[in-house]
Amino acid sequence: MTGFERGPLAAGRLLAPVLGAALLAGCVVGPDYRTAILPMPANWSGQKPTKSVQPAQLSQWWQRLRDPQLDTLVEEAVAGNLDVATTKAKIREARASYRQSAGALAPSVDGSGSVTRNKSAETTSGTNSVYAEYQAGFDASWELDLFGANRRGVEAARYGVDASEQELRSTLLTLVGDVASDYTQARGYQARIALARRSAASQRQTAELTRTMAQAGTATAADVAKAMGQAASTEAAVPTLEASYAEALHRLSVLTGRPPAALNERLKRSKPIPAPRLPMPTGIPADILLSRPDVRMAERQYAQYNAKVGQAEAARYPTVSLTGNISTAALNLGDLGKNSSIGWSFGPTLSAPLFNAGQLKAAVEVAQAQRDQYFIAYRSSVLTALEDVENALVALAQERIRFGKLAASAKSYGDAARLEGTLYKAGETSLLDVLDAQRSLYSAEDSLLQSRVLLATNYIALNKALGGGWNGAVDSTRPEIVDVGTGPRIVSTLTTQ
Repeated sequence: MTGFERGPLAAGRLLAPVLGAALLAGCVVGPDYRTAILPMPANWSGQKPTKSVQPAQLSQWWQRLRDPQLDTLVEEAVAGNLDVATTKAKIREARASYRQSAGALAPSVDGSGSVTRNKSAETTSGTNSVYAEYQAGFDASWELDLFGANRRGVEAARYGVDASEQELRSTLLTLVGDVASDYTQARGYQARIALARRSAASQRQTAELTRTMAQAGTATAADVAKAMGQAASTEAAVPTLEASYAEALHRLSVLTGRPPAALNERLKRSKPIPAPRLPMPTGIPADILLSRPDVRMAERQYAQYNAKVGQAEAARYPTVSLTGNISTAALNLGDLGKNSSIGWSFGPTLSAPLFNAGQLKAAVEVAQAQRDQYFIAYRSSVLTALEDVENALVALAQERIRFGKLAASAKSYGDAARLEGTLYKAGETSLLDVLDAQRSLYSAEDSLLQSRVLLATNYIALNKALGGGWNGAVDSTRPEIVDVGTGPRIVSTLTTQ
């Protein structure tokens, strides 16, 4: 048998156990992920248990506030908000990490080449030679991943991508809710400023009437001072409200990715406080497991760290890699690749952890403890979501009752103020009664406006708690910074920094 014939047979005998091991490449160690089943209440508190419950209508819920200006601001915020841009970058990072992990499953091949100029040592005859040597070759390796360490890493990276995508949805949910709340607050401050100015103007008219009556001898200077003081007290509320309005407007501008004063002119004209359509369907508690992105993100993170337990467990088992290289060397460039100049090697490499003082076992325990932390965080996120919904439901229901009472109160105080004004002009009641009626009317109307704002913000909070956010397409593939001219180039050491 020739050497050429012996080579393939020997290689075949060498590859036989390796190929057998490759058949085990579908083997993995560690726990497989199973979705946790968490106990959930059947209904929200105060919700009648019925066979059919209408699901929450969360798609573009802010449009049910019936304010086109708000709809536009939400779209601008989604496109320009910096927190959203940050979470987009996290998605790109997670996807790149996934590709990096997946690459470990494939073989790697490296090429090399060299040319050297050599001079041999002088021989006893006093001669030497100078010659050139050319070399080229390829090195390849492939880890067979017998126990799934790399595949568990890919699994963990895939769950990491899912978690980052849910983080983006969670950021968008918070953003839409904040834009709607700040916009509602801004409109509320505008209405309260207008009310304060109207009330102060009415009180000024009463003061002027009192001054006229004092000149006629039917009122005193003290009455004039009291009337003027109440008007000034009402006017004093305006600067505080103006400051709060400016803060809400500045925050709204920053949420859309603009400088704080960017929306001043655009929202300068007053508009009504957004009014939601009530009541709204809320579905059942189990719905939040799918609708709340923060809950889904926590569940994906738990799955990610479950895969990392398997990754750590696989590190305790042997690893087998196939390595090989082929090279060619010649004294003349044209001789490279000829049979006489080619050499090769191929074979498996086995590596097994024999003694590491318990480090690998401890690494598994670390991964298990981390998984426990994320499982607890998942459970906590579910409880927090349930709490958010229950709080929002109670707040909205009670504010609706309060709003009705305040509306009745404002109407009654309005009637009383008009009657007191008529009687005062006829000289049939005292100034104190008029001032008290005006003060009570202003307080009732201001409270009614605040309640109107709270109705809208509680409606917004309920939609956020149920998981209502932006469900449109979001492009997370485009980087914020696009590098140009990144290839090889000569850089001067005197370049200005």
